[in-house]
Amino acid sequence: MSEPVSVTPWRRLPTDLATAMCPHLPATVAAVAVAVTEATPAFAAIADDKFTRDVHAAVQVALERFLDLVGTAEPALPPRFREVFVALGAAEAREDRGPEALLAALRMAARLLLRTASQSLARLRPVDTDDLIDLSDAVSAYVAELAAASTDGYALQVREQAGEGDRRRQLAELLLRGEAMPGTVEAAAARIGWLELDVVVPVLLPPDQARDARFRYGPDGLVVERARDAVLLLCAGPRALRGSLADALAGRWAVVGPALSWAQAPVAVRLAELTAGLLGPDPGPVFADDHLVALALRGEPGALAVLTARRLAPLAHLRPAQRENLLVTVHSWLRHWGSRAEVSAELFVHPQTVSYRLKRLRELYGADLDDPTARFELLVVLANHLHTPARHP
Repeated sequence: MSEPVSVTPWRRLPTDLATAMCPHLPATVAAVAVAVTEATPAFAAIADDKFTRDVHAAVQVALERFLDLVGTAEPALPPRFREVFVALGAAEAREDRGPEALLAALRMAARLLLRTASQSLARLRPVDTDDLIDLSDAVSAYVAELAAASTDGYALQVREQAGEGDRRRQLAELLLRGEAMPGTVEAAAARIGWLELDVVVPVLLPPDQARDARFRYGPDGLVVERARDAVLLLCAGPRALRGSLADALAGRWAVVGPALSWAQAPVAVRLAELTAGLLGPDPGPVFADDHLVALALRGEPGALAVLTARRLAPLAHLRPAQRENLLVTVHSWLRHWGSRAEVSAELFVHPQTVSYRLKRLRELYGADLDDPTARFELLVVLANHLHTPARHP
């Protein structure tokens, strides 16, 4: 009975294949880049140094990644590798070339990669039939992933040129203005496939990164180009999480605003802008969440509102009287450095009452009550909340 087809056939490749190919990689990259260009009529007719460099760079990324996969069960193209081939497909659409030329070039590259890999392995040891079958399976599956990525990029660019860009810009402008009726915004979101518009994360980028952001984030993001910068608006999802953004934007100037409801998108963008002004042109990414206290202490009401909502969220489900009692208690406890006796005296309650309330607070806040940053943010929030005459618990 034959072995089931694997989605990661490169895991069956012998690890000495990478050892055999690595010393010849620069020459292989150059040879493959020239061959795929000359063998593809649409590419051979292009007299452009940039195009030649782009093809060389794409071939190098493809071959290096293939060697990294040898003997592993990793997915073919993690995001940063996949984006190279998405961008290639998008470039073909922008140049009004069909996808056929790029796909033909990839087929040629597959043949050359299989030949080169077989010859490299044969220099080390005899190559049997199973080795050749495994090599063929791995190369075919890998190049199919490259083709899928470039096809996605081509389709994305075609949709952009066919009017989807206008629909996306309309939604972005509605979110940035923040004055539209919910029904209007939800209808605009549905027209671009955002069926559950909820939280939005803004990212400020340099203007020259607007195009890259459109293709990097595809259907998950909206991009608005402004005079000084570009604003990327990401819908809630894995790519909008802090860890994902930190990896994707590493080493770039970028300011990530707080994740807020879509109706608060203007506030989130303003907080990102103020954070950028606070820190200057340092490389990023920088997260506005890390600077909300600084902005609040400078009198920015939006920052204070975000901090207040987050720090008081654990108490939101309590009755107003319960919530106020706990807030008064934790405020006193923070100011008196945890002295229950002083809290008891200040609030005119029994020490056991203080102990009960603190136990309840620890159940609600957990480790945040021991975290210096969280304690300071809570103190700033409570100093305003408990001394504002017209409160609405």
